Amino acid sequence: MSRCAESGAGMTFPAIAKRIGVPFTAAATALAVDQACKLIAVAVLMQPDPRINPITSFFNLTLAYNSGISFGLFRDHLSEASSAFAILSVYVAAALLWWGAHCRRKSDKAAFGMISGGAVGNALDRLRQGTVTDFLDFHVGGWHWPTFNLADVAIVVGAALIVVRALVPASGLDPTSMGNKGA
Repeated sequence: MSRCAESGAGMTFPAIAKRIGVPFTAAATALAVDQACKLIAVAVLMQPDPRINPITSFFNLTLAYNSGISFGLFRDHLSEASSAFAILSVYVAAALLWWGAHCRRKSDKAAFGMISGGAVGNALDRLRQGTVTDFLDFHVGGWHWPTFNLADVAIVVGAALIVVRALVPASGLDPTSMGNKGA
């Protein structure tokens, strides 16, 4: 049996609101948190000049602008097509929201919403400035993970939820209901 429901033709407004509530709330939350943290990182943490702000022995706040896709991939090819890539990202995010709205489980709905919100957060950066603002910098010794942002976190967490759900048999546990047996 499919994890996602059929078409919503003939649904009432409360039923539609229930269907789209979780994915849209997850998307809006991911988008708002991402954009607020980027604004704070640029306006407060990195003024007057961009700098490395050590937080722990393995984590810095470091302002970076990424013209590529995830972790700077294809930056030489995307710098001239940044707006087109941003618009494509928004269309993909809309499709994922639609898909999430048709899923039965809240964990799936939330996962698709998180991916959508993260994609739109990065797309807004691309449309506004031609690059994505990154500021989270994890490192061990001289090795640095590519700098990223909270939109990237939302995308990765959403994708991980989908992968976990795909690996759990249909008759298996719902990770969102663990510990609620008999409730």
